[in-house]
Amino acid sequence: MEDTTWPKLSFEASKDTYETVHLWTQIIGKIKLALNPWINHSWHATLKVTTNGLTSGPIFAEDKQLEIVLNFLEHRLEIISSDDEKKTFDLETLKVSSCYKNVLAYLEEIGIAIKINAIPNEIEGAIPFHDNHEGTYDTEAAIKFHKAMLKVNKVFTQYRSEFRGKSSDVQFFWGSFDLAISRFSGRKAPLHPGGIPNLPDWVTQEAYSHEVMSCGFWPGNEAVPFAAFYSYIYPAPDGFKAAAVKPSSAYFHDDLGEFILTYEDVQKSENPSETLLEFLRNSYDHAAKLADWDIEKFKFKLEKI
Repeated sequence: MEDTTWPKLSFEASKDTYETVHLWTQIIGKIKLALNPWINHSWHATLKVTTNGLTSGPIFAEDKQLEIVLNFLEHRLEIISSDDEKKTFDLETLKVSSCYKNVLAYLEEIGIAIKINAIPNEIEGAIPFHDNHEGTYDTEAAIKFHKAMLKVNKVFTQYRSEFRGKSSDVQFFWGSFDLAISRFSGRKAPLHPGGIPNLPDWVTQEAYSHEVMSCGFWPGNEAVPFAAFYSYIYPAPDGFKAAAVKPSSAYFHDDLGEFILTYEDVQKSENPSETLLEFLRNSYDHAAKLADWDIEKFKFKLEKI
């Protein structure tokens, strides 16, 4: 897998931009959540990484289809409908409240009047969108974040291609603000306890209804103030925490219950893509063996027929 330079990321320097973009993605995601049919594990509401940023993908209104894009190359929020209705907003001047009000007002203007829950999900002490008049958008931080996601998306897609069982696509979850991919054993899991801030327990319990191995990337938050990759399994089998996951810089984070590999360790390695793949493959191998998954059955390699 070819590599060019992965961008350096700094949570400390970019956290205000990340926080603002996080809330914009929540507004977009909640619009999609309101209009699209439910797909298991909440996959109907996720965003996707694209060449120019993050997209909602298809949003199905009654008489037309929408797409909402955060364009990190031209630094604008874009709305387009299948009736060729178009609207853009400048990200450098967009606040959280104006994003919420302006996007919903434009949708009503083109005949899509919807209401969304204005309380951000999965955030402690969340301020309603319409009351949050803050907003920071640094173009350099956004560009670097996007370039990092492009690199990660490619590696995650390679990792996905190696699994024959049920797997998610590479998806951006706007609640937790991370890019993730999940593999499933097919067996039911014990009821998840829930308890995630501003998220109904039944949503979490449906998402974790079956045994799952998830890996992901997030740019950092106040609890984990650095960009990192994670890997976990639910339910966690005995011995998972003590596994010797490669590369050697990976470690188990007791508070999160996940293995962590810092983005910086990947970015500075001789071959970032191979370093990340080693982490994904190795953490899966340890977890799947401990949880008694049928590893051989799930292996996939394309063979011409």
